[in-house]
Amino acid sequence: MKPSVTKRNNLYPYLLLFIQPIFMASNIIVARGGVEYVPPVSLAFWRWLTVFLILMPFFFDEITKKKKYLKLEFFKLFVLGLTGCGICGAFPFIAGMSTTMANMGIIYTSSPIFIIVISVLFFKDKINLSRIIGLILCLSGVLIIICKGDLNFLINFKFTSGDLWMLGAAIGWAVYSIFLINWKSEFSLMARFTLIAFFGATSLFPFYIIEESFFFNTNFNDYFLFWVLFAAISPGIIAFTLYTKVQKYVGASFAGFTLYIFSIYSAIYGIILFGESLLSFHYFGAILVFLGVYLARKIIK
Repeated sequence: MKPSVTKRNNLYPYLLLFIQPIFMASNIIVARGGVEYVPPVSLAFWRWLTVFLILMPFFFDEITKKKKYLKLEFFKLFVLGLTGCGICGAFPFIAGMSTTMANMGIIYTSSPIFIIVISVLFFKDKINLSRIIGLILCLSGVLIIICKGDLNFLINFKFTSGDLWMLGAAIGWAVYSIFLINWKSEFSLMARFTLIAFFGATSLFPFYIIEESFFFNTNFNDYFLFWVLFAAISPGIIAFTLYTKVQKYVGASFAGFTLYIFSIYSAIYGIILFGESLLSFHYFGAILVFLGVYLARKIIK
C-alpha cells in the first residue's frame, strides 16, 4: 500500500503513528487490570461479542447484500477470528494474571519475527543474512525478558507462565497477520472486522463455558460492564480504525512501527497505573528485540 501523504496534511499521519498505540496498548491495561474483576476468557469472549453487537448495525446492509460470500469465506473468517480475537484476545488476558505490562509489550513486539519464520517455513519466502541476524537478535531479546536476565531460569526451565502466554499471543498475531495479508475478501475492512469479531467470540465460547464451569465465575456487575466496554472500544474498535488510517497514509511497512511505540506505551502504563518498575534486563532485551525486528523488516519493503 502506497502512502498518500500531501504537503498540507503531512503531519497528520505521523501524529496518528503515535496516537494509535495509545489505544492499542490499552489492551495491556485490560490484561493487567481487567482480569482482577473479570475472568480472562470471559473478558475476551464478551469483549468481541460486544464489538460485533456495536458494529453490526452499521454494516448489516453490506453483510446481508454480500451474504453469498459468507459461505465462500466462512473458513477464512473463522481462522481470522480464532487467531486474531481468540488467541490474541484471550492469551494476553491470561498472561496479565502473572506478568508485567513491560514484559507483555516487549514480547508482543516480536510478532513480526514469527511472521518471517512462518513465511519461510510454509510459504517458501526467501531468507538471507539480514533476516537471520534479525531473527537471532529478536529471539535473544525475548529470551532475556522471559528469563529476567538470568540464564539459570532458562537452564532450569523456570519461566513466568504469563510470559509464555504472551509469546503464544505474539505467534497467534503472526498467523493472523499472514492470513489477513494473503486472503482477499469481498467485504470492506470494517465489515470484515465485524465478522472477524463474531467468529472470534464464537471460537472463544466453548472455552468460556469451560472456564465458567471449572475455574472462575463471572460476576455481571459494574466492573464487568466497564472492562468489557473499555476492551471493546479502546483497544478494539478505535485501535483497529486508527491502524487502517495509519496504513492508508504511510503504508503497511512504516505502519509496523506502531508496534515499537506500543511496547513503550505499555511500559509507561505499567509504571503509572500499576507501580511497575523497569529493570536493566528490560532495556537490554527491548534493544535486541527492536534492533532484530528492524533488521528483519528493513528488507521486506
